[in-house]
Amino acid sequence: MSKKEAAAAQSALDRILTLELARVTERAAVSAARLRGHGDEMAADQAAVDAMRRELNNLPIDGTVVIGEGERDEAPMLYIGENVGTKQGPRVDIALDPLEGTTICAKNLPNSLAVIAMAPEGGLLNAPDSYMEKIAIGPGYPAGIIDLDLPIAENLAAVAKAKGVKVHEVTACVLDRPRHARLIEEIRATGAAIRLIGDGDVAGVIHTTDPEETGIDLYAGIGGAPEGVLAAAALRCIGGQMQGRLVITRDEQVERAHRMGISDIKRKYQLEEMACGDVLFAATGVTDGNFLQGVRFGRHHITTHTVVMRSSTGTVRYIKAQHTQLEKFHLD
Repeated sequence: MSKKEAAAAQSALDRILTLELARVTERAAVSAARLRGHGDEMAADQAAVDAMRRELNNLPIDGTVVIGEGERDEAPMLYIGENVGTKQGPRVDIALDPLEGTTICAKNLPNSLAVIAMAPEGGLLNAPDSYMEKIAIGPGYPAGIIDLDLPIAENLAAVAKAKGVKVHEVTACVLDRPRHARLIEEIRATGAAIRLIGDGDVAGVIHTTDPEETGIDLYAGIGGAPEGVLAAAALRCIGGQMQGRLVITRDEQVERAHRMGISDIKRKYQLEEMACGDVLFAATGVTDGNFLQGVRFGRHHITTHTVVMRSSTGTVRYIKAQHTQLEKFHLD
């Protein structure tokens, strides 16, 4: 096969994988949705993990999980470093959260998702399971108008100026946590509005990409580092700006970061440093949310709502699928 033919085959494979990822998140979302509102976070998460792993192993890839359910001694499946796929395909990094927002699902609240991102080997930050300070906005702004090192008031003022509105017309999304008490105070002091969310900061970051629909202009605060990488992958595809910095305070966290190849734990990561190359991203709604509907169970079919994105083409596909072969959602 010539180099030109090989490149064409790789391109076709990538296009196929873009849609195959939808099947991965659909299976995980349906499995988790069967347990939404039942109050059992662990059972819902395990159901999503089982389904996602089975589908990943059907993909024509040689994949390594770099963001997963935890380290090998903490997670029996989809652990960091686990190899997935048929091994008959490109070598890729995979970041995943089979059930983003486990508490949300258990309580049947909005914006629980099944999420996955894929990039060429080395394309996704191998972040430890720690906290990360984040700031993010959607597309359409001048480069570099947000900065983690600036006070939140200055970031909000910059966004408002770029939008051509007053600061009180800007809305920031923040996780509702005690650690954010001062941040919330500082935001309210500017006159800006706040959307507090109980969980699911991947969705929170993605919501900045469509403020007219979601009402969210900026995301700020401290959340999970793995979720930060997933959110960065989505922004690489759909557009936007993001910065992140690991929040590491314990010696064992420092050691874990070093094992993962991170020497500077205080480094401020830009979006492209968290997700680079040709990034693929997919998410399926588990519960109803601002940009994806949750799984619907009918008597004779199941309906799913999925978004699939690819950074190299900027393509964003919304797939509303009606599944009538219900046996495909049953684990063997």
